[in-house]
Amino acid sequence: MSRVMQKEEAHKLIDRLPEKATWDDLMHEIYVREAIEMGLADSKAGRTKDVKEVRAKYGLPE
Repeated sequence: MSRVMQKEEAHKLIDRLPEKATWDDLMHEIYVREAIEMGLADSKAGRTKDVKEVRAKYGLPE
């Protein structure tokens, strides 16, 4: 569920990369940004789970 990319946002992202950044560096930054945006959207929409519920599901200590 991607949202439309704004050119200005893409320019800012590229401008923050170091001079010797690679295509892989750029792809990583895009991936991280998209993951964060999707997580924020899920949170705003109430599509989250309590930490205790997740820990219980995987048998992790609280």
